[in-house]
Amino acid sequence: MTGTYSDAPRLPLITMVEARDVVRLLVHFAQAGDSDEESDAYQLATDIAGRLPSE
Repeated sequence: MTGTYSDAPRLPLITMVEARDVVRLLVHFAQAGDSDEESDAYQLATDIAGRLPSE
């Protein structure tokens, strides 16, 4: 089975502004304590931030 792809412009899954807000919020929650979840949130924030282009 084959499919066709539309040439119409598509919206990104997440905008740059949204991605930066996610990183900011993850860092905020990560700094709230020392649980495994906070550590995971910080790791995810740093991984995402490292993939974002600088302004």
